[in-house]
Amino acid sequence: MSTYVTHMEHRHSSNEVTMKGLYFQQSSTNEKITFVFQERENLPVAEDNYVKLQVKACALSHINTKLLAEMKMEKDFFPVGREIAGIVLDVGSKVSFFQPDDEVVGILPLDSEDPGLCEVVRVHEHYLVHKPEKVTWTDAAGTVRDGVRAYTALHYLSRLSPGKWVLIMDGASALGTIAIQLAHHRGAKVISTACSLEDKQYLEGLRPALARVIDVSSGKAHVAESCLEETGGLGVDIVLDAGVRLYSKDDEPAVKLQLLPHKHDILTLLGVGGHWVTTEENLQLDPPDSHCLFLKGATVAFLNDELRVLKDVMEKLAAGVFRPRLEEPIPLHEAPVSMAMVQENQGRKKQSSVHEPTPVLKFPGKLFRKVKDKSRVPSLSLSPC
Repeated sequence: MSTYVTHMEHRHSSNEVTMKGLYFQQSSTNEKITFVFQERENLPVAEDNYVKLQVKACALSHINTKLLAEMKMEKDFFPVGREIAGIVLDVGSKVSFFQPDDEVVGILPLDSEDPGLCEVVRVHEHYLVHKPEKVTWTDAAGTVRDGVRAYTALHYLSRLSPGKWVLIMDGASALGTIAIQLAHHRGAKVISTACSLEDKQYLEGLRPALARVIDVSSGKAHVAESCLEETGGLGVDIVLDAGVRLYSKDDEPAVKLQLLPHKHDILTLLGVGGHWVTTEENLQLDPPDSHCLFLKGATVAFLNDELRVLKDVMEKLAAGVFRPRLEEPIPLHEAPVSMAMVQENQGRKKQSSVHEPTPVLKFPGKLFRKVKDKSRVPSLSLSPC
């Protein structure tokens, strides 16, 4: 399961009237999603605060169709691809942060009419930041979203500081990998869970080393007991989960039983004054659960994916603090098949689609890093973590 980044070949000319973009279409029963290329008109000259951008790379991420339905944003064809990196072609008269030929990275807003999986897009300047020169297109597009999520979870929602104990569930995932690196950068002591033997080996090979890797793939590991043992019975200061079980064993799918802790396990291992950052949007806490949090003076925060770009994420990527776990990029024409896989599996590592002005489909090795390499809002400049 991975983050796919698409490498796009530019055959588009400014004289052409149309170009192709990737969209998804949902069946009437909302059960099946189909990804298709659609012809779209060439974009006009950028106006006001908008930037016209030649897309060089776009990450393929899972689409939250439930959220789109709740926000009444459903339509016949919905644009695909939001995390993009590229070169500025044209700027509107009111744009103050960018100029033509600038290299930028950003996240298209949820209501964007342009798909990131297209050769040229138009986006408001507040959704972009400059891409550091030493950061590749694929790293930029493949890291920006999970970098923002990790930064938000650990810096804003839980006030990470040196010496804190941090539990990061599913540490080998795209989000988990970046979160571990950010926590280590801030001087925290990190415990993580592994969902397979391969993930365990990857996590044990990280440097700085983790305090403990808990292998939950067999379903026999006790996360709460392991965390309390490692912290001398005090519990962890921060938990970043990858989902939790809410119900009894009889009411949960087998996969959840094996890989996810129960919410009571999290409450048990959370220390006094601790922060639980959850990705479980339907989290249900009963009165005894709330009373437990009250006695510990602990908090619960929800990590919402719909965030904005932080300049610090790109700065940390350039500095080598973030080493994303990316799969090898794919060409644009393979994006529909790869997106179908991402949508079905909700990939844990990142893959991207890359646009490159060359007819060659094989990509220069120096631009891309395979997983086995192991190295791995508005434009606001915030104080670094």
